[in-house]
Amino acid sequence: MAALATPATSIDDAPLTPFHRRLMYRCSGGPFLDGYILSIVGVAATGMTADLSLDVTALSAVGAAALVGIFVGAIVFGRLTDKIGREVMYTVDLIVLVLASILSAFATAAWQVALLRFILGLAIGADYPIATALLAEWLPRRKRGTMLGMLILFWYVGATAAYAVGYVMIELGGDGLWRWMLASAAVPGLIILIMRVGTPESPRWLAQHGRPEKARQVITQIFGDSVDADAVLAAETAGARQHRGRLGDVFRGGYLRRIAFCGLFYLCQVTPLFAIYTFGPIILDAFGLNEGTLAYLGSALISLLFLVGCVPALRWVDAWGRRPLIIWSFVLMVIPLAVLGVAPTAPAVIVITCFCLYALFSGGPNILEWTYPNELFPTNVRATAVGISTAVSRIGAAVGTYLLPQSLNTIGVGPTMLVGAGITLVGLVVCIAWAEETKDAALGAGDAQGAAAPEVSA
Repeated sequence: MAALATPATSIDDAPLTPFHRRLMYRCSGGPFLDGYILSIVGVAATGMTADLSLDVTALSAVGAAALVGIFVGAIVFGRLTDKIGREVMYTVDLIVLVLASILSAFATAAWQVALLRFILGLAIGADYPIATALLAEWLPRRKRGTMLGMLILFWYVGATAAYAVGYVMIELGGDGLWRWMLASAAVPGLIILIMRVGTPESPRWLAQHGRPEKARQVITQIFGDSVDADAVLAAETAGARQHRGRLGDVFRGGYLRRIAFCGLFYLCQVTPLFAIYTFGPIILDAFGLNEGTLAYLGSALISLLFLVGCVPALRWVDAWGRRPLIIWSFVLMVIPLAVLGVAPTAPAVIVITCFCLYALFSGGPNILEWTYPNELFPTNVRATAVGISTAVSRIGAAVGTYLLPQSLNTIGVGPTMLVGAGITLVGLVVCIAWAEETKDAALGAGDAQGAAAPEVSA
């Protein structure tokens, strides 16, 4: 008779099950909707400007409102998620998103559109710490980097879907359908909401908030006899005694360095990335690629490669490790931007090649945006840390997209690319100084308040 397998004593060592894959797809809804909502407004802008008589200031406010909402939502609701749990917030934020999307179809003034976009941003910003913390707390360590990294792919899928929906609507009914473009986010939002119904709460959160019996129930429900529920509960209860979960904890001791690392590398990554992704045709035109078709085809290729670059990074993150992946990605991202900065009159093939290389190399930091903060912080402040990191990144996204057109007009395309290279170089320095290796580490490893956060390892 074959011997029975010894049950795993932690979720970190649990077997990968179909539940984990379903949960990953449910959690991917936030990034998908972020990409969709931020992109669809660009397609709807022409019709909206005409119908609502928007001036430049009003149009800018509409465009920036969602980013501001993400900033606020990530900070506020990340903290709230650590207090009241992942399961409740996991569905409430999508209900708000669906309602705000539907109401967008009835907006009659710029301030109404901007307000609804801000509310949509709140919901998206809330979903990042909620969904990524929930997913991280269920995943076994051997697949955690890959499956958390998968979430960023859905941002690009959402952005692509938005452009496809917008294009079809323009072809069918012209710019007058801008209201339905904005409201269309309710459809995937509702689908994702239905998919999420019945998702169990994180057993780590339950165990650390005085609900051990419920934690035992969900562990048994998902893993059966393959995980020792009593051993998991004992470890998580001990973790609750170590980490009190106060907001100030993320700004003390070793955790201060960790939150600075997560926020700064994320900001340095997305500041040039969002600008290039948003204004690709304008940038290529500034390089002299002023044939409309060439500029738009080049921009489409670059956008596609932002997605393609994530694919090999997903394989390397668990095989190679987090620290070497993020450091070498930043090294390779600096080079093409620097070439564009010192050679702004280079032939078109060189220009497009440099942008394509930048897009490919950005895959490493892309997939680590939510992996690092989820792995570097304990359960009681995990969503808080993800929320703060996301909020800091949106400062860079907003500043980059706002200043890039002005920079092209005032200092020119070469110096603008050098600024982007400089920001990326700062990100490289931050990673060399502070990036830790969390591959194969137990989730939530560390002592109270991060006072003895592990030293950086090569």
